[in-house]
Amino acid sequence: MYDVLIIGLGAAGYTAAIYTARYKLKTFIVGAEDGGMGLTAAEVGNWPGIIDIKGPDLMENFKKHAVSFEEVTLKIARVTQLEKTGNHFTMTLQSGEKIEGKTIILATGSKKRHLGVKGEEEFSGKGVTYCATCDAFFYRGKDVAVIGGGDSAVEGAAIAAQVAKKVYLIHRRKEFRAEPYWVDRVKARDNVVFVLERNLAEIRGEGKVTGITLDKEFEGSKDIKLDGVFIEIGSDPSAELANQLGCALDKKGFISVKPNQESGVPGVFAAGDNTNESNYFAQFTTAAGEGAVAANGVFNHLQTVGSKGGYMSGG
Repeated sequence: MYDVLIIGLGAAGYTAAIYTARYKLKTFIVGAEDGGMGLTAAEVGNWPGIIDIKGPDLMENFKKHAVSFEEVTLKIARVTQLEKTGNHFTMTLQSGEKIEGKTIILATGSKKRHLGVKGEEEFSGKGVTYCATCDAFFYRGKDVAVIGGGDSAVEGAAIAAQVAKKVYLIHRRKEFRAEPYWVDRVKARDNVVFVLERNLAEIRGEGKVTGITLDKEFEGSKDIKLDGVFIEIGSDPSAELANQLGCALDKKGFISVKPNQESGVPGVFAAGDNTNESNYFAQFTTAAGEGAVAANGVFNHLQTVGSKGGYMSGG
């Protein structure tokens, strides 16, 4: 029996594990993808104390710190089911293995949005990807398009421009929502073409992507020949496991939490990009902060339950 089950191997999950370990709580941390969304950040320039670091490297540092504590057990696996059993929780992994814990921290992050346009599903993995910073390397010397206007899209265009022959940055609006830092980086590249106030209507190809069709003409045509399409239109919170436990979600689908990161279900906490805390500001810093607060919430919860004659932490 673990004191806490942490689901998610990103900034929130690993930070929570560091803090629960420091509280001497027996901790089990699990996730299907080690590093979470942090793996998609090619450059991180806003982590305090480190001027410049790659996302995967930063996440590796998080991991090393967390597993340096003997209280932490790490497993790479997908969680398929959560249920409350008496005064504890049972977690089922895809393999069928069951793990029991007294509390839970849901640090499941978010999942990439899809456009739903013709050809998107057909060519997924055949020229259509959802992480420009992850996959740009495979399009060296080729023409690609990045779809979106937020941080991930503009950052992705800047990274792709370093290796691609030409990058079409397609955004449905005239102005970008991304940080000015990334917008300036993209504007400084002479191989980035801004295709504004246009929507992607179709992805075309024969076995693999060969081009796209826009909803309005650009430079005399709706069609653009290219080799790859990076769809970067944001993410939605991963709340499937929260639903299994009956956690309340807000109107945007994020887990509603209290100031201590506890959900409406006693003993269930949430942290990171899947919560409605931190003004929906999905950053490494906010995820880590919520992870720390959630760990503190778990510690206090276990102490309170123990003082009332229930289970004690550390057992």
